[in-house]
Amino acid sequence: MAIKLETSALDQLPAEVGKPEYDRSALTAGILHVGVGNFHRAHQAVYLDRLFALGESHEWALCGAGVRAGDALMREKLEAQDWMTTVVELDPSGLTARVTGSMIDFIEIHADKTIARMADPVTKIVSTTITEGGYYVDALTDGFDTKHPDIVHDAENPDTPKTVFGMVIKALRMRRDAGLPPFTFMSCDNLPENGHVAKRTVVGLAKLIDEDFATWISENVAFPNSMVDCITPATSDRERQLVADKFGIVDAWPVACEPFRQWVMEDNFPQGRPALEKVGVEFVEDVAQYELMKLRILNGGHAAIAYPSALIGHHFVHDAMADPLIHDWLDALERREVIPTLQPIEGVDYQKYREKIIERFSNPEVGDTIPRLCLDGSNRQPKFILPTLRDALANGADISGLALEVALWCRYCTRVDEAGNEIAPNDDNHVALKEYADAAKERPAAFLENQAVFGDLAQNETFVAAFGAALNSLYDNGVADTLRAYIAK
Repeated sequence: MAIKLETSALDQLPAEVGKPEYDRSALTAGILHVGVGNFHRAHQAVYLDRLFALGESHEWALCGAGVRAGDALMREKLEAQDWMTTVVELDPSGLTARVTGSMIDFIEIHADKTIARMADPVTKIVSTTITEGGYYVDALTDGFDTKHPDIVHDAENPDTPKTVFGMVIKALRMRRDAGLPPFTFMSCDNLPENGHVAKRTVVGLAKLIDEDFATWISENVAFPNSMVDCITPATSDRERQLVADKFGIVDAWPVACEPFRQWVMEDNFPQGRPALEKVGVEFVEDVAQYELMKLRILNGGHAAIAYPSALIGHHFVHDAMADPLIHDWLDALERREVIPTLQPIEGVDYQKYREKIIERFSNPEVGDTIPRLCLDGSNRQPKFILPTLRDALANGADISGLALEVALWCRYCTRVDEAGNEIAPNDDNHVALKEYADAAKERPAAFLENQAVFGDLAQNETFVAAFGAALNSLYDNGVADTLRAYIAK
């Protein structure tokens, strides 16, 4: 009989399940984390749990926070199990499970309570996983979007902010006025130079409120860059049942993830940090090239396989990777067009990294889905594909495969697969995307006129021509034959 996950039941868990051997009651939450989703609990929370198990850094436990209404459900589920999570590592050689205890609190989903916790001197780091689209980046300028309604609201109502950035600004002002040092802001989202992007957003919003205070933030608050990696599918009844059946635990929101993790960070933490280097985190002077490697090869690779797989009917990622057509398309695209845009990193072999990515995508135990990879394309394409495309164009390199990836996304945005089945919308901008994609059936360049996504790329004749040729081939010859033609080049 499965045991409900809670502190009093830890001693009853099966012997093969790892659990906190440290005193959770003695932990102090030095980190406030906004966005307690599956990735955070499979990544940052696991690193900290491992560190605490070594008897280290017990003043750096996690306190969760959220800014969306949906975060309240996560808080409710985790509160019922004393903030603990069962993390299952989906290794093809054998599944393992561990109950993590690095989170010790999760404040109510209320701006004032979040701000108060940020302003509390016990909080020395504020970290975030709020998705790639949560930083208010203007696609036309690649700068801060001052006109977004959320930003306009916070600029006009700085004492009652809606965004995490408005809350950060108010909390930083409270700390400064109280004579307290500022916390470090640590982004853990998949963005190139995520620390710089976070700083640009915080300082940009602060300038709309108080220029002098914006300058103070710029000069006094640390925003370290970081690269994070661990493939973590969404939790469904499948994962809940797995945890109950195989490990005897009733967990309302377990996490299942691959066994691979990576975290590379700049060591820029003026108020101190946990000793994460003792559990495998790499601290380097410049994270940028590591970020580009991961964003372009892994995240870009996910995008590359997502849309053709959806159009020809694959549901699971490992099934798509078992299809030689998808496997060979990804392999060719990354070797020919993606990796050549990257600068060398001492000690890193990009081809071996590419091979590892393909191995990870092919893991059948992960159960990652193509619909998850297709999610939120209007935010992910500008982060994971278009920068690679721009660099290739600037270098005069071949872009036929990158243009084909964009064409596959366009074809997907018509929301009908090759068998005539409807594709459910999974992008906040799905209505506009479908309109652009439908117009592109007759005039391919119409899709590229979506400036919110493509910026000025619609003016690049080389890209427009390559995109048009790829899209016409998808409609004239179908997905499979178009991919085969690229692979055979």
